[in-house]
Amino acid sequence: MTVIHKTAEDWRVAPNFTDYDATCAGFDWADVPDVCAGMNTGGGEHGCNIAYAAADRHCDGPQGARTALRFVSDTATDGALSTRDLTYAELGGLARRFTNVLRALGVDKGDRVFTLLGRCPELYITILGALRNGSVVSPLFSAFGPEPIATRMSIGEADVLVTTKAMYDKKIAKVRDRLPSLRHVIVVDDTTAPDAEPATLKFWRWMDASSDDAPIEPTTADDPALLHFTSGTTGTPKGALHVHGAVQMHYITGRYALDLHPDDIYWCTADPGWVTGMSYGVIAPLLHGVTSIVDRAEFDAQRWYQILQTQGVSVWYTAPTAIRMLIKAGPELAAQFQFPKLRFIASVGEPLNAEAVWWGKRVLGLPIHDNWWQTETGGIMVANTPAFDIKPGSMGRPLPGVRAGVVHRRDDGSVEVVEKPDVEGELALRPGWPSMFRGYLNQEERYQRSFADGWYLSGDLAKRDADGYFWFVGRADDVIKSAGHLIGPFEVENALTDHPAVAEAAVIGMPDPTVGEVVKAFVTLKDGYSANEDLELELLGHARKRLGAAVAPKSIEIVDSLPHTRSGKIMRRLLKARELGLPEGDTSTVETVTL
Repeated sequence: MTVIHKTAEDWRVAPNFTDYDATCAGFDWADVPDVCAGMNTGGGEHGCNIAYAAADRHCDGPQGARTALRFVSDTATDGALSTRDLTYAELGGLARRFTNVLRALGVDKGDRVFTLLGRCPELYITILGALRNGSVVSPLFSAFGPEPIATRMSIGEADVLVTTKAMYDKKIAKVRDRLPSLRHVIVVDDTTAPDAEPATLKFWRWMDASSDDAPIEPTTADDPALLHFTSGTTGTPKGALHVHGAVQMHYITGRYALDLHPDDIYWCTADPGWVTGMSYGVIAPLLHGVTSIVDRAEFDAQRWYQILQTQGVSVWYTAPTAIRMLIKAGPELAAQFQFPKLRFIASVGEPLNAEAVWWGKRVLGLPIHDNWWQTETGGIMVANTPAFDIKPGSMGRPLPGVRAGVVHRRDDGSVEVVEKPDVEGELALRPGWPSMFRGYLNQEERYQRSFADGWYLSGDLAKRDADGYFWFVGRADDVIKSAGHLIGPFEVENALTDHPAVAEAAVIGMPDPTVGEVVKAFVTLKDGYSANEDLELELLGHARKRLGAAVAPKSIEIVDSLPHTRSGKIMRRLLKARELGLPEGDTSTVETVTL
């Protein structure tokens, strides 16, 4: 196996984490710097609030004048990029004003504030202002269609939604009557008169009427802060609840896994509507006082290279899908740009193939460092970090404070720990890290099933080699991972079966060289309907309208029947095996086997 060996000459800046064995052996969470030490709650308990650590504590003193967020928007006619900066002091002041907006609306500690926004300043202001208020923030991906949005807001019992007028008109208005908990919708870009649209409130009208004198709500490490939704194979999406104490994990992984230094220009390309964009596009860089680049546009290879060059990005955290799209654009495009400041590239969201790691080294001058974590873990667990050798194709080694292993589940619900290297099993973690999710909202039994014999069971299959590096094998269930996003089959199937022509639906993930997997759907029709190309196109349009382009199937095949178990469960595994020409395995429980 080829290994990328690291030496001190590879370190453009001395890494924060250089002695793996000693750091892991001596690590104690109690020794991690307390980023909330100056928080005054006015009570007896030790205060902890993500927004205090990310914004408030930086506002006074020299750090306040540093750029916190640099928004990159349009490209001018001369080819230059248009940018807008927010300093830490400005961001903190705006967050305090939004805290007062929520208080004026009667939104209290524990109430749930959802966002449905692109990467605009108002998104970050809302997140921090709501966290300061003690409210629970739940970010939604702006590309979702009405059904995924309504499902998540219903499960989360949203009190407030902050969005744009266009998104409200297109996605929210038609489902608002299904959201009885939703008290306020605040639109960030509506310039109409205050009473022109009584169903919504105007973000900046309320902000302009609010002061920036807003004492922080007394919160502790155990108070809920974030609600992230993750998809499963059956049933509705699961709402994973995280607490303010997760800030400790965000801080230490920003230091160890992303190697953030105070003078870094950092760019996380993930949308804050997903957990990566929240944990490492919003929280971690603000904790470390660095300047974050926020690109408001969609992916464009030339634009991305231009941002890396002109903005002096030094640490870049992106996704395998984006890397594959850059590879597809060709090395000639990359050669037109220079990246003298860039010193570290990391990737997450799905396994990064070895060739992509080497491509980074050949074309960008730096290898790409893969890492692994989940919505439920809240922070990076396993990583390739700057100081250590890389085994291309591996997710790396557990970070300090993280105890990971490979286990086999027994029939009685217990687990057996795999001691031998290179044996496949389920990746498991010992609970106790600060950002571990504290529950699935309203699904306590499902939450408890995630643990066995003192392990959190990730649902990901992996193996560990003799040097302690972990290698991703696949998912233990049918969740589809596309462009780093988890898509639950049931949610897609449910939207398809809402069409009057569809009797039954099943979806699988099909390999795709760019996004990892794309959704393919199989449907059977009700009596009176005939399979034809027009109907397939109609079903594709129906799914895109309901689910949004990020979740909807890319292709649909109308079939005579679907394979089921004798208990009636659709066998997606069998569908996928047949599509890919793989062994079908045990079919003894299949009731219907003809497609």
